[in-house]
Amino acid sequence: MAGILAWFWNERFWLPHNVTWADLKNTEEATFPQAEDLYLAFPLAFCIFMVRLIFERFVAKPCAIALNIQANGPQIAQPNAILEKVFTAITKHPDEKRLEGLSKQLDWDVRSIQRWFRQRCNQEKPSTLRKFCESMWRFSFSLYVFTYGVRFLKKTPWLWNTRHCWYNYPYQPLTTDLHYYYILELSFYWSLMFSQFTDIKRKDFGIMFLHHLVAIFLISFSYVNNMARVGTLVLCLHDSADALLEAAKMANYAKFQKICDLLFVMFAMVFITTRLGIFPLWVLHTTLFESWEIVGPYPSWWVFNLLLLLIQGLNCFWSYLIIKIACKAISKGKVSKDDRSDIESSSDEEDSEPPGKNPHTSTTTNGTSGTNGYLLTGSCSVDD
Repeated sequence: MAGILAWFWNERFWLPHNVTWADLKNTEEATFPQAEDLYLAFPLAFCIFMVRLIFERFVAKPCAIALNIQANGPQIAQPNAILEKVFTAITKHPDEKRLEGLSKQLDWDVRSIQRWFRQRCNQEKPSTLRKFCESMWRFSFSLYVFTYGVRFLKKTPWLWNTRHCWYNYPYQPLTTDLHYYYILELSFYWSLMFSQFTDIKRKDFGIMFLHHLVAIFLISFSYVNNMARVGTLVLCLHDSADALLEAAKMANYAKFQKICDLLFVMFAMVFITTRLGIFPLWVLHTTLFESWEIVGPYPSWWVFNLLLLLIQGLNCFWSYLIIKIACKAISKGKVSKDDRSDIESSSDEEDSEPPGKNPHTSTTTNGTSGTNGYLLTGSCSVDD
């Protein structure tokens, strides 16, 4: 074990040439980031999760009810042992041949069987109230952490001149505000790592899981080798659009379509400007070029920049989705569904169609496009 630890913490990988871990030990004059500080994130992540449960129950839910958002979920499918067996053991989307066989077996018309499978698929999906509560929690936390980051960074020299991220590196002391900011962000991402298995499931679950892993690794990595100054720029920049996204989703759930559309436009502008403009031209420029000039490359420097480039790849993917929904919104005149959502249609709307109308061509109301209020832009809810 000692050999493994010595290999893992090899100074020639983590630190610039001629720098050792002993040089970065805490003294009476200065405090530096220590790897053991990262353990604080685990109890704090649990506390954040508990605060979330309390917030959603006693703050977000009353707000949702005040906005007339009901807790009613999709319509429950009529109990049927044969259809339930097919649904759970064979397929959730029977083809035409199987539908005809079930129709003869049950003496039901094919349309009724199709409706049953739609209702059964939607049965366990979350109510609008639950989605509103989740978005309100993320909005509140995102707004707080972004506000804190801006207040902290405006007092630092590296916000105004990024070369200060590398002057005297790695002998840059750790301040209390910077330590709190870093550990809070890390704890939040750890809480998301665990809560996403119980949160509302969306189509980009795998992408978000990868994002959370990269974010946790990047925050931890930059803290250990004391790249925390540039790390704070990355964190604050990526927090800038999150609150607008969640606010737009809340407006959509509350059926305030015009407000939703306005917030979506603001979100799209901030997201694309920060992720495709400021981040590569400002942050990546300093990590790739200014740091090379002032400090020089070393192994962990390459890893750090590779992770940042991976984050930029995810930014490009999400920006593509935002542009995609923007084009749809222009053609339809309103913000449409959430591409992340696994809700393809509202069972209540489908079941209220008049006989003979194709359910796959049904129209929608209240600007939700039959998705229980999801925004396509939810695919960009970076937690990043």
